[in-house]
Amino acid sequence: MPTISYFRGIKIFINWNDHMPPHFHASYAGEEIIVSINDIEILEGQIPSKQQKMVLGWAAFHQSELLENWELAAAKQELFPIAPLH
Repeated sequence: MPTISYFRGIKIFINWNDHMPPHFHASYAGEEIIVSINDIEILEGQIPSKQQKMVLGWAAFHQSELLENWELAAAKQELFPIAPLH
């Protein structure tokens, strides 16, 4: 599970060889959500509302980079870091 970004205690990662649809994982304080890259919506899981909003806003801003990393992960290539939320 390569970490591609980390901000405000939130770890963002994409698993190699993961299932469709394109998505990423975000974990915070022992809880995790799975977020669709195409729709920027939570597919499953739960984290606190404030952190959830930060993740969704960050994802909308970095959607194309997330899709690039998803494609790299599917090809089992090295992922690149994405700038954190400031």
